[in-house]
Amino acid sequence: MSCGSGGGCDTCEVSESRGCGVSSVFDWLYQIDGPKTDNSNLIEVQFKGDRKDFYTNTENLDIKHGDMVAVQGDKSGHDIGKITMIGELVALQITRKNRNTEKEPLKKLYRLASETDIEKQKGAIEREDGILEKAKRIIEDYKLEMKLADVEFQGDNSKATFYYTADKRVDFRELIREYSRQFGVRVEMRQIGVRQEAAKIGGIGSCGRELCCSTWMTEFPSVSTSAARYQQLSINPQKISGQCGRLKCCLNFELDGYVEALKDFPSNKVQLKTKKGTGKFVKMDVFKRLMFYYNPESTGDFIELPVDGVKQLIELNKKGDIPISFDEFTVEEEVVEVSFEDAMGQDNINRFDKKNPKKSKKRKRPERRENYKKNKAKAQQRREENKQQKKNA
Repeated sequence: MSCGSGGGCDTCEVSESRGCGVSSVFDWLYQIDGPKTDNSNLIEVQFKGDRKDFYTNTENLDIKHGDMVAVQGDKSGHDIGKITMIGELVALQITRKNRNTEKEPLKKLYRLASETDIEKQKGAIEREDGILEKAKRIIEDYKLEMKLADVEFQGDNSKATFYYTADKRVDFRELIREYSRQFGVRVEMRQIGVRQEAAKIGGIGSCGRELCCSTWMTEFPSVSTSAARYQQLSINPQKISGQCGRLKCCLNFELDGYVEALKDFPSNKVQLKTKKGTGKFVKMDVFKRLMFYYNPESTGDFIELPVDGVKQLIELNKKGDIPISFDEFTVEEEVVEVSFEDAMGQDNINRFDKKNPKKSKKRKRPERRENYKKNKAKAQQRREENKQQKKNA
């Protein structure tokens, strides 16, 4: 996974295969020195992909946004990552994610990463693809019902974290021992969901763009089929499912707008009664504020009614009044003709066409006709004289 710059940014240069990852918050004011507060020593560090954590700068090191730093590892050792935020924004992120710093104290920032640390991290990154393939073959040998998605080494190469997906609970104690013997590092198995797996693998969505989960999304809220129903989408699993096999996350993007717009729409369960028949709801157009009904007693097309017209008809039916037909509540749209010719006529689409006017036939003058007849008579006379001379000879 890489950023839109194609690997030309600072993070991609330092971490080739890891890419820029994603960030839920970007500090646009990171180049401006703010006032010193109690939260000035808080920092957010980003590692491979979307993995991030919060740390404290207890040594008051001179750091800035984008620095590569060495931080405290999960249990032992150290990890290498990039600073993405400093100060008050980090405190807001901690509060937003409901992180209890009293029960789980923040880990420490050790130092700025040296060239040796970065070279060691690059070596670990180069090993990841080969180790991932080998780890998958070991799982096949053990016949475990699980699927490896990714592997990540700690910055000091002392620990490898394997991310996997599984439908059932898996006993991988023997697998961990085998991994430790084969790779010579401490092993941690971390289960993730199918959405997180798709985010790590990446790909192209049905819209033709890179997957949202692998570019900018950091959280994956639940998506239900009601989101598709609100947006009048067909409940077809092939059309509303993403590469992860679950409902597309983008179904939630415009859901609030649809829910707000539908508050002004009448219930689609109410049938509209007229003397020419009863209208049954078929579909609606939220943006044009139109509702379409079908009259079983007629063989015409769908009846197109505006929302206000449907409300009026429902109120009349409640009072016991039955209108003659649906035509009383339809709205005829005015057709506006757009002229593409300006004052000079330069916007005419036929202005470049070559015009071929009909050639006017000129009348032949009488003198020419007489000369033509005389010349023709003379030529005929010469031919006859030539024939006579040939006979006499």
